[in-house]
Amino acid sequence: MKYLLDTSVLIHSLISKPKLNERALALLSGRTSGLYLSAVSSWEIVIKVGTGKLFLPESPAVFVNRAIGRMAIQPLHITHQHALELEELPLVHRDPFDRMLIAQARTERMVLLTADRIFQSYEVEQEYCGL
Repeated sequence: MKYLLDTSVLIHSLISKPKLNERALALLSGRTSGLYLSAVSSWEIVIKVGTGKLFLPESPAVFVNRAIGRMAIQPLHITHQHALELEELPLVHRDPFDRMLIAQARTERMVLLTADRIFQSYEVEQEYCGL
């Protein structure tokens, strides 16, 4: 099974594990799961740190690269196919980062690991990771 991490799940898995449920912690710690991180998550982290909406214990580059190594995460690049999938999504909310993650999960047939209930409004395979 291939799992795409929502940005918040990545952050919570490294900084605030008490915000994730037991199933999420098991998936994130198990080396049998194929974990993927989209380039859009790195983009979101850099923007949120830059605007003061997110505080990390280290620079975004160090944080993301350390997470990739520590959790054996595979990178997921953004393709034209992913961008074009956005046309198929209902406009439930306007967060471009979330919408791209949903489009990528749908296109790549991945399970989206998220702690955001707004994702339930979309037709995408997902695992709720919040409490």
